[in-house]
Amino acid sequence: MRREAAAMSMSVEQPLWRALTAYRALTAVYAVAIAVVARDSYERPQVAFGYLAVLLVWTLATLPRFTGAARCTRPFLAVDTGLALAGILLTPLADGAGRHAADGPTLPSIWTAGAVLACALKGGWRWAAAASTLVGAANLAQRGEASPNTLHNVLLVWVAAIAIGYVVEVARASERTLARALEIQAATRERERLARDIHDGVLQVLAMVQRRGTAVGGEAAELGRLAGEQEAALRRLITQGPVPEPRTAAGPDAAPEDDTRPQDLMALLGRYADARVTLSGPGTPVELAPHAARETAAAVGAALDNVRTHVGPGARAWVLVEDEPDQVLVSVRDEGPGIPEGRLAEAAEEGRLGVAQSIRGRLRDLGGTAELVSVPGQGTEVELTVPKQDQGGGEAATGRRYSARTGEGTQ
Repeated sequence: MRREAAAMSMSVEQPLWRALTAYRALTAVYAVAIAVVARDSYERPQVAFGYLAVLLVWTLATLPRFTGAARCTRPFLAVDTGLALAGILLTPLADGAGRHAADGPTLPSIWTAGAVLACALKGGWRWAAAASTLVGAANLAQRGEASPNTLHNVLLVWVAAIAIGYVVEVARASERTLARALEIQAATRERERLARDIHDGVLQVLAMVQRRGTAVGGEAAELGRLAGEQEAALRRLITQGPVPEPRTAAGPDAAPEDDTRPQDLMALLGRYADARVTLSGPGTPVELAPHAARETAAAVGAALDNVRTHVGPGARAWVLVEDEPDQVLVSVRDEGPGIPEGRLAEAAEEGRLGVAQSIRGRLRDLGGTAELVSVPGQGTEVELTVPKQDQGGGEAATGRRYSARTGEGTQ
């Protein structure tokens, strides 16, 4: 999530604006330096140095404006471009006849390109085309003729400005697409987490009420029928309904923000051990980061729920925990008849999310994987591989995983 937030906060425009700020300052100093060197060639030096003084003060005073597109308003850019055009048109008045005839630089020199590039960054290629066309027309007007050197410079500025404006427009569209994709990804993850919570609680209770009510009959059968309808409606809402807004409040299983102490996975899994569930593991604590330990235990609980639901309430299951240096392996195996091929895909389409969300979704969020192995007549195993996390709750290392294997008909 930190990488996603950083990606959304970055903008490819910001380096361009910073580069433009430096360019304007340097080219303003460059224009003044050229004028100082060629001061004796000016016919009216007071015009040249008066304009350059205004240009230098304007450039330095407006540098804070070029930190982003928001502060470069249309009126501001119009004044900025107007200052560049004024300098170009004043050049024949300030220059000596010989210098002007020799195709010397204009008073603002290459500073004018900064004004055009500012329009390109602000408004894209259309603004760039308009500003560069005005600058080109001013250059041709002050020269009085279209010399090859003048045409070359005009064309260069025009093409470069339009190209940069187009690149900026493409970058903005890409950033909007990326931001939307990150929003959808975050909302989808939250939706999957809510689906897991619902599956582990509400849907299981509704399914049990439906089965018990049908078995009892009478008024209980009607209650069971209503429970079944609500279960089906809720499954449709989970799989097809609108994406809920991300929750700001932590759920009941959320750890306190300062809870960074590792938890013993064996202690969390111990609550599942009974006469029908055999738990085996190391004699020492199997420590994981708090969130990883709770999510792993919940995934194993979902696997055992499926064993009881689809194999039978008296079915045997075996939970094995293996503590390796960089990962913890948990396997849950049952003695059921296995899962028919294609049944899991059908269950997902029907909105039954036991494997898709309660098991695989949890492991995916932890950076691990969930693999299901089922042989007809020989039971079912779902292998979950989840990475260990550091004691400070850091991100999981690549390639670590958990392994959990679960009951027949896991859905």
